[in-house]
Amino acid sequence: MTVIKINSETIFTNLYNKAIEIGCKATLNEPLCNHTSFKTGGACPVLVEPCSTNQLVETLKFIKANNIPYTVMGNGTNLLALDCGLDKAVVKISDAMSEISLLDDETILCSAGTKMVTLCKFALENSLSCLEFAYGIPGTCGGAVFMNAGAYGGEVKDVITEITHITPDLKLETITVNEADLSYRHSIYKSNGCIIVSAKMKLKKADKEVIKATMEDFLSRRKSKQPLEYPSAGSTFKRPEGHFAGALIEQCNLKGFSIGGAQVSEKHAGFVINKGGATAKDILDLMAHIEETVKTNTGVTLEPEVIILR
Repeated sequence: MTVIKINSETIFTNLYNKAIEIGCKATLNEPLCNHTSFKTGGACPVLVEPCSTNQLVETLKFIKANNIPYTVMGNGTNLLALDCGLDKAVVKISDAMSEISLLDDETILCSAGTKMVTLCKFALENSLSCLEFAYGIPGTCGGAVFMNAGAYGGEVKDVITEITHITPDLKLETITVNEADLSYRHSIYKSNGCIIVSAKMKLKKADKEVIKATMEDFLSRRKSKQPLEYPSAGSTFKRPEGHFAGALIEQCNLKGFSIGGAQVSEKHAGFVINKGGATAKDILDLMAHIEETVKTNTGVTLEPEVIILR
């Protein structure tokens, strides 16, 4: 693990002190392996977890006023942190920013840091359907919107009506789902520099027992088909048009193939897992080998779904 030495007078220490002063959670020299589901990554000089939108805005104001290099992450379930760590601050939108409320009988307002499993359980408790597909999806509401997460025939874009974000000039703005340009594993948030703070969702009243049964069925399917017992970032590659990434990888006899502690899952070839002690380099080398092998043998180009934390 890389540890970045910080002088007490550095900009990162100043950010740490400011974050604590305004009520955020904050740590110095924080190992990123503690914040990604792959369990890899060196340290960042300071990691800040705001507990409210106001704290997030104040943190960003301080960062920009002092020209502090930074990046923003969610719960780290679709990220790969590099072994060398980051020489910049990390602002984490975590469950410290978790809040869900009913706006009416069928409309939910959900903060970006809310875990998807918490959101799904809230919908169930209120007999609201349309989020069953998301039960078992790791990560947060904000991350799910960012990636337009989906499974079992459903996508986040099917339930979202509005999204509120912080613009690069630190203004709060609300846009419609159409303006967010959500499509397969895509949204405008991959390039517009805005930070999601909440989402409004329109659901439908339904029988609670039927909702629960569907959720449990989807979760059971996940457990039976996916290597949930090992650290990973979920599906490693996007689905190529007309194909399934896992099927192509298995077709190339890569199931179980390893580089260091990284392995193509023997349970589901669409997952690269940390079998034990994998470095980020192991994972990147394995992903590159998979891409090259699949391209050579099938002519299909695989595009990573996993995002490198930079």
